[in-house]
Amino acid sequence: MARLRIGSRGSQLALWQAHHISDLLRAQGHTVELEIIKTTGDKITDVALAKVGTKGMFTKEIEEALLENRLDLAVHSLKDLPTELARDFEIAAITTREDARDVLCSVKYENIDALPQRANVGTSSLRRQAQLKALHPDLQIHSLRGNVDTRLRKLELGDYDAIILAAAGLNRLGRTQLVRQAIPVEVMTPAAGQGALGIEIRNGDVATRTLLAFLDDAAARATTTCERALLKKLGGGCQVPIGAFAEMKSGRIRLHGLVAHPDGTKVLRETREGDDPIRLGEEVGETLLDRGGDVILEELDGSYEMRMNAEQ
Repeated sequence: MARLRIGSRGSQLALWQAHHISDLLRAQGHTVELEIIKTTGDKITDVALAKVGTKGMFTKEIEEALLENRLDLAVHSLKDLPTELARDFEIAAITTREDARDVLCSVKYENIDALPQRANVGTSSLRRQAQLKALHPDLQIHSLRGNVDTRLRKLELGDYDAIILAAAGLNRLGRTQLVRQAIPVEVMTPAAGQGALGIEIRNGDVATRTLLAFLDDAAARATTTCERALLKKLGGGCQVPIGAFAEMKSGRIRLHGLVAHPDGTKVLRETREGDDPIRLGEEVGETLLDRGGDVILEELDGSYEMRMNAEQ
């Protein structure tokens, strides 16, 4: 049996995730140690994610510890991992996925349609903002950062009429009391990888990869690989409203893709089925670009065209 050192962020949800993986590894007979690492994203809590513009802001310091051999593996929310890892790292396992949907939490209102005009809604995500604005242009969207408890406390204090959070995090922490609506993916397409955990190791660490193989879920691997292929094709991150959700349907992959303008005035959706996850993600991404996604992306990010050319 092995001695394994796990790295994690220190938030309540990140620690739940790390302890969950630790328990599964201990059940296999391994000795596990946990190291908490503060990332750039944890240090910047008063600025909306879209304005920070730092790729890997929740992973960089953890990867440095991996590279320095202070850790053997890192547990991440998969949606925090960049679509292109540095060549020093690999994703050894993607765990069985939790509910990938977004949910509306509120003290007073049962669903999005019940929100009054000019209701105050909290979210740190441009993707969520864009889709909310498309449904109700009158909504007042406010930036909301902090851990799950902080966000729910602000809701209970009346700072917001509603907030939008990921179902997965609330389910894992058992904080579902204020969930009023699980929003269908056709209405609010989730972030790529939402609800899945990615276990990162040093590239080529065969021994650790072998020990973690039992954690890798084939369906989660296929669907999130498809979503991340779409995201990579569009070159997006926190600064751009992009959604991707794939699911297995009768042995095939069905992918819902989204590109939107943050103000909700233009929302492009594309749904398609396929067998090859990477090809399907790239095809849906290409279709969204051809339908006007390129114009949205260029408007939001002046470096988009340059980045795309560099990847070709």
